[in-house]
Amino acid sequence: MSLQTLRTDWFSNVRGDLLAGIVVALALIPEAIAFSIIAGVDPQVGLYASFAIATLSAFVGGRPGMISAATGAMALVIVTLVKQHGLDYLLAATILAGVLQIVAGWLRLGQLMQFVSRSVVTGFVNALAILIFLAQLPELTHVSWHVYAMTAAGLAIIYGLPQLTRAVPSPLVAIVVLTAVSIALGLEIRTVGDMGQLPDSLPRVLLPQVPLTWDTLRIILPYSATLCVVGLLESLMTATIVDDMTDTTSSKDRECVGQGVSNIAAGFVGGMAGCAMIGQSVINVKSGGRGRLSTLAAGVVLLILVVFLGAWVRRIPMAALVAVMIMVSIGTFNWRSVVDLAVHPRTSSVVMLATVVVTVATHDLAQGVLAGVLLSGVFFAHKVRRILDVTSLQSPDGRQRTYVVTGQVFFASAERFVGRFDFQEKPERVRIDVSQTRFWDLTSVEALDRVVLKLRRGGAQVDVGGLDQSSAQLVERFGVHHDPAAVGRPVGH
Repeated sequence: MSLQTLRTDWFSNVRGDLLAGIVVALALIPEAIAFSIIAGVDPQVGLYASFAIATLSAFVGGRPGMISAATGAMALVIVTLVKQHGLDYLLAATILAGVLQIVAGWLRLGQLMQFVSRSVVTGFVNALAILIFLAQLPELTHVSWHVYAMTAAGLAIIYGLPQLTRAVPSPLVAIVVLTAVSIALGLEIRTVGDMGQLPDSLPRVLLPQVPLTWDTLRIILPYSATLCVVGLLESLMTATIVDDMTDTTSSKDRECVGQGVSNIAAGFVGGMAGCAMIGQSVINVKSGGRGRLSTLAAGVVLLILVVFLGAWVRRIPMAALVAVMIMVSIGTFNWRSVVDLAVHPRTSSVVMLATVVVTVATHDLAQGVLAGVLLSGVFFAHKVRRILDVTSLQSPDGRQRTYVVTGQVFFASAERFVGRFDFQEKPERVRIDVSQTRFWDLTSVEALDRVVLKLRRGGAQVDVGGLDQSSAQLVERFGVHHDPAAVGRPVGH
């Protein structure tokens, strides 16, 4: 790492990073407790995980300013494991998931983000904004009017203070002011302390008490593999979004390795698996955080707050944090995408909406993104398939027919390719000019074999010309039509 990179990543925005880190730490506490409850473990499991993951990812992650910690998506994956086998197996699964993520980084799987379309990213962002908002509704139902008043006041401070000054992050001011008001007026409203017991000691290194046997591996591997995929998917998507928000770039492969190292550490200090959090990352960026120092501050301040200042943290009203998360939801949603539905290509809009619907319906970001990516692939294949064209010319004497193929021949266009040839006509010679096309897979080679062998059975002498090097290698290796003995032989044998 060069001195310039060190200065840029760590010390170019010290004040903004530290203040943003404090805001994120305060918002992380109820989230980590809630995710622990979802997973069926003690609140300290989520809190220790958030501390370890945020702190380590500040050093080894690939995206400065991005916040990683315990998340709801990862908690949902491990619910069954915890119920059936207990906490120690969860810790072992977390460590193995980290190892798998490191391997993924070494294999440069972070480059797969290049295959995620902009429509999928937009759908992912919008779905997450909706889920963040829906997650706040339990705090706003069947409550007294004081909660609504406090939430409204929090939003007023968050959006109004920047009009006067940006010296201090408005979400931090909202949390401090509403906590002071709640304590001064003695309001009977839900606080952070009502969500679960905060730890009162520093985390210590633990070795999961599981037998080192194949049976243990058989139990934890499916969960670890799922944690690895879900964690990397959310982290890489979040990194892409933060890239856009800050007009900077990040190393996706380094992020894979960084998430792996962080999860291994989380497992060894008694924490659950985690990954990047888009909501907290948006809070960080909007509060002025840009560098690695903000991520480190979030992790360290989180630990200080829950261990040494727990008595005060317990008194923070949930209404204040709800206001912050509503701000995140509003700021995360891509409002322009609603207008773009009328002007963007229909297929792009369908992909975006499908990603939103599947994600919100399943509460699983991985399933939503997978649905969007698959739809994008189908639409792309359909579009490329339609570009394929085959034109034909007959020689003046009627003895030769020349077919000129343009476009791409692959599994989706193979039947279209075969259907453009006339097998009823009986010319003496047929020339197939493929200099303006490429054969991409076994299905395309099989289609070329079918065409050539059918024409030969009709008595024509067939010449295929213009194969590029890549197509020629594929045809020579897997095709049969260039073998004279193939005449009369069933295609594919």
